[in-house]
Amino acid sequence: MPEISVAVLLVIGLGLAFGYLNGFHDSANIVATMIASRALSGRQALAITAIAESVGPFVFGVAVATTIGNEVLDLKGISVSVTLAALSAAVLWNIGTWWLGIPSSSSHALVGGLIGAAIVEGGLSVVKLEGLGKVLLALVISPPLGFFVGYRVMKAVLYLVRDAHPNINYFFKRIQIVTAVVLALSHGTNDAQKTMGVITMGLVAAGVLPTFHVPIWVITISAGAIALGTWTGGWRLIRTLGGKFYKIRPIHGFTVQISSAAVILGAAFLGGPVSTTQVVSSAIMGVGSAERVSKVRWGVAQQIVITWVTTIPVSALVAAGIAVALRQAGF
Repeated sequence: MPEISVAVLLVIGLGLAFGYLNGFHDSANIVATMIASRALSGRQALAITAIAESVGPFVFGVAVATTIGNEVLDLKGISVSVTLAALSAAVLWNIGTWWLGIPSSSSHALVGGLIGAAIVEGGLSVVKLEGLGKVLLALVISPPLGFFVGYRVMKAVLYLVRDAHPNINYFFKRIQIVTAVVLALSHGTNDAQKTMGVITMGLVAAGVLPTFHVPIWVITISAGAIALGTWTGGWRLIRTLGGKFYKIRPIHGFTVQISSAAVILGAAFLGGPVSTTQVVSSAIMGVGSAERVSKVRWGVAQQIVITWVTTIPVSALVAAGIAVALRQAGF
């Protein structure tokens, strides 16, 4: 095996930092509705979620990691500095949006970072348009799909419980433990694979691995990073998703979780890297709209949509600037 350079160690370190921040950032998506509806306490919800997050990457394969790491860029045309710049931009974006309490997409930030850094390194020719199209299609389709599934599931649930006793709320509180585990498994499956993919990309670009395949140790450390990030929890974002759209009740928590898990797991099986933030936020809006459109505070939704739209171009520009700086520094 070739000697592991300082640059490769930096890629691994930044990859783990990205994975940690992904879990820290996205823990809100899993637990916010469960906490807001008082199904579990915050610490209980985060503990259950972190355990499920760590298991997900070992259960459902590495299709998303392969898409991110091998199908977006031509690995023969880039160096390890591309992954360094992309990860740096994504980490900075995640920290900034967390500080502002705005749910944003770690996936968008990473994809934007990869594109911006790669174009600086090797021009547009290193971008695989088919793979990039697959990634962008998944990212664009998943929010409206999350809204639609959330809307339809909520309509179905409301119909099924139309004559139910108010004690049905106790059922919806308890069942959220199950649906939260399923959602956490789906999130760990989809999002931890992004960390795996970009670390493996860096290893191939540096010549540490001859071809793209995700080693078990990369799967293990990526799963651990996202689980640790989830355990520590991004409380600023939990407050945004858990209460700023509308008052979350147990029925909302259940329907949001089951709808989001269905979309995210489906994408993971197909190798489509989707944004858990976008899917869950859209599902929350769809579930609320199924009861009453005016129920949703659309001003909050507008702020989140603006963040979604700006993430890729901004992170691409930041990564491009970092790539230029790394080139000048001799990386």
